[in-house]
Amino acid sequence: MSPGAPVPLFVTLLIKLCVIASLASIIARFHSFRRLIFLEERNPKQKLLFAAVMGVPFLLGVMARLFAGYQGADLSLEVTVLSGLLGGTIVGLVVGMMVSLPAVLIGHEVLAAPMAVMYAVVAGTARWVCPDKEEIWKFSPFIDLSLYRSIKQRFKQPGLDWQLLFSLICVMLEIARMNFGRMASHKRHLLFYLDSPHPWTKVLVILATLIGVGLPLRIWNGTRMQGKLEEQERLLMEARMEALVSQINPHFLFNTLNTVSSLIRFDPDTARTVLLKLSNILRRRLKSQTHFLPLKQELDFIDDYLDIEVVRFGRDKLQVCKEIDPEALDVFVPSMILQPLVENALRHGLGPKIEGGTLTLRVSRTKGRLVVEVADDGVGIPEAKRHEIYESGIGISNVRERLKVLYGQLSSLRIDSVPGRGTTIRFEIPELVSASRPASVEAVPAS
Repeated sequence: MSPGAPVPLFVTLLIKLCVIASLASIIARFHSFRRLIFLEERNPKQKLLFAAVMGVPFLLGVMARLFAGYQGADLSLEVTVLSGLLGGTIVGLVVGMMVSLPAVLIGHEVLAAPMAVMYAVVAGTARWVCPDKEEIWKFSPFIDLSLYRSIKQRFKQPGLDWQLLFSLICVMLEIARMNFGRMASHKRHLLFYLDSPHPWTKVLVILATLIGVGLPLRIWNGTRMQGKLEEQERLLMEARMEALVSQINPHFLFNTLNTVSSLIRFDPDTARTVLLKLSNILRRRLKSQTHFLPLKQELDFIDDYLDIEVVRFGRDKLQVCKEIDPEALDVFVPSMILQPLVENALRHGLGPKIEGGTLTLRVSRTKGRLVVEVADDGVGIPEAKRHEIYESGIGISNVRERLKVLYGQLSSLRIDSVPGRGTTIRFEIPELVSASRPASVEAVPAS
């Protein structure tokens, strides 16, 4: 390239940084790329996909330079170094060959391919020898701050400064490109490079290359950290769900065993029947560890549970009424979401009522939402205890917390009670057609 005036070259460098920032932002939008940057070790197929996502946009930049003369769009050195640092030597070589091929075939720049090999080998070797790959992601385009922190850290903990090493790699490769390009320019244009007779402009060219490597790393690392935070949030939510479900299981088991112990003395046969029912319930729970089940399976579980409770209450004292929309049977609901509510209605609503009563379970669908009601005609909730009913006990508070964790503001739970006439617990959740929660539910944080 023939040396140009400092001002046009300065503008070219600004365009170069704008182009690499734009391309890096566009690449970060690809789901396949976001998934691949989480991996430190990649199989051959993943390496090729990673190289394709990295190489194709920057290949178009080289074409724009060859056909339209936009010199700031050629980022072959930067993307090859980036690929070597993030993916290793093989990925760097593939990307380097991709972006240098148009320069060799169309621009007859025969040194482009050998130089790309050098960029990839140097960057890939740096990745290979770096013991902590997180050091690569720490590389910053803000050179002054990065060097300041790096030097300060060396005083505290002497050792090899990887940030300084990566910076030197970028500087030396750009200087090597300038020198090789200048040496070959007396024959013909064999290598594309930016240069100027003014020393301070040469420094700007090198600085632009350094920033051109660091800027995409900052952009992609932001995407990477956001993905890690989302993953940690998902794991935390699963841990909270496991804790809540494990809270229900011992509570249910404890209450059922109490019923069995009271039957053993005067009705051993019935106690045996209850134990068989309990074993069926536990076997079913052990086989299914998912957080969501079709409503039909959840109702089957409730049937087994009610068979146990009918034994305790007596068939003449406990009536069970179901009003279930058949179209709702395939809708997925949180597992073990109904049992705490049914148990609460039986023990606190109908249990104190001498003559027994009726438990009603209603499920309906309306406007894309599933509406579930557990009602009893028992003693109701005294006025003085209504304000603390959401927090007291295991049943109601557990269900309320699980709905909040799973659905956030998309769910609701309401308790209506009239002393002496009964209580109705009603909750609404979005309809789910599969066991995986949709993005609209996952996006809502638990308040």
